[in-house]
Amino acid sequence: MLAYLLKRFLLVIPTLFGIMIINFMIIQAAPGGPVDQMIAKLRGNAADPSARFSGAGSESLQSLEGFGDGESKYLGAQGLDPEFIAKLEKMFGFDKPPLTRFGLMIKNYLTFNFGESYFKDRSVIGLIKEKLPVSISIGLWTTLLIYFISIPLGIRKAVLDGSPFDIWSSVVVVVGFAIPSFLFAILLIVLFAGGSFWSIFPLRGLVSDNWHHLPLGAKILDYFWHMTLPICALVISGFASLTLLTKNSFLEEINKQYVLTARAKGLTERRVLFGHVFRNAMLIVVAGIPASLVHVFLTGSILIESIFSLDGLGLLGFESAVSRDYPVVFASLYIFTLVGLFLHIISDVIYMCIDPRIDFEKRIG
Repeated sequence: MLAYLLKRFLLVIPTLFGIMIINFMIIQAAPGGPVDQMIAKLRGNAADPSARFSGAGSESLQSLEGFGDGESKYLGAQGLDPEFIAKLEKMFGFDKPPLTRFGLMIKNYLTFNFGESYFKDRSVIGLIKEKLPVSISIGLWTTLLIYFISIPLGIRKAVLDGSPFDIWSSVVVVVGFAIPSFLFAILLIVLFAGGSFWSIFPLRGLVSDNWHHLPLGAKILDYFWHMTLPICALVISGFASLTLLTKNSFLEEINKQYVLTARAKGLTERRVLFGHVFRNAMLIVVAGIPASLVHVFLTGSILIESIFSLDGLGLLGFESAVSRDYPVVFASLYIFTLVGLFLHIISDVIYMCIDPRIDFEKRIG
C-alpha cells in the first residue's frame, strides 16, 4: 500500500507538468493576449494611457507615452511607437521566449509563488485566498448534500425497483437532471428572493454586511441563510446521475449469487444490503468523487456565483480567462489540477477502506 501511494505521489509531478505545458501552449496560441487587451483599452483613451487602469502596472503605464507610425504584430497597435509596444511586452514578461517564460513560471509555482495579477493590482495568491471561502462553501456543502441524498435514495430505489416509489422518484430525478442549475437558481430567486413572490432569502453575497459584528450563533445562521439558495440550485440538478448510478450498482449486486446465498442462510435484508452488497456496489460510486468535487468547485459553480453575486474561484478564473490575466489563469489551473490529482489518490485509499480485498501492491507489479 505504501509503495503504491509513493508511486502515485511521484506520478503527480510529470502529470501536472504535462497538463501545465499543454494548457500553456493552448492559451499562448489564443488571440487577444494581455498586450492586445492593454492596447485595446489604451485606444479607448489615447490622450492618457494610464487613465484607464487602476490595476497592476498603472504606474509603469504613466511612462509609456509616445505614439508613432510603427507597425506591430498586435491587433490594433498600428500607429503606436514600437518602443512603446516593447515596453508593454517587457511589463507583461513577453520580451522573453515562450519556453523561458514557461520555465520561470514552473520554477515559481514549485514554491507556490504565483506572482501578481496583470490587471487587479493584487498578488495572485492573495486573490485566491480571498475567493477560496466562497468556493469551499459551495463545493463542500453541495457535495455532501448530493451524496447524503443520492446514496440512500439510490439504495431505496434499488430495493423497491419497479414500485410506485421507484417510478415517481425516477420522474423527479430525470426532471432535475434535465433542467440546468442556473435555471433552478433563477426560479428560486423569483420564488424566494423577492423576485415576484416571497422575500425570504438574500439575493447576493456570502454573508451580510454586519456579519463581523454578530455573535457566533448569529454568524452561523447568517452564513447558511445566504448559502441556502445557491446550494439548493446545485443540489437539485446534481444528485440525479449519482442516484441512478447508485441504484444500478446495487441492482447489479443484488442479483448476484452470493446475495442469494446470504439470504438462504437467513440473514436479514438489512444485513445483506449493508454487510455484503454495500461495499461492492459503492466502489463505482466512490470512483466518481474526484470528478464530482472538481465539477462543483469549478465548472458547476461559475453561473451560480454570477447569479448570486458570489465572488469565488470559478468566477475569478472565468473573468481572468476573458481578460487574459495569465498569472491568475495558470495559478487557478495549477491549484485545481493539483487538488484533482490528490483527490484521485484519496479515492484509491477509500477503495481500500470499503473493500480490503483490493490489493494495491499487485497493481504495482
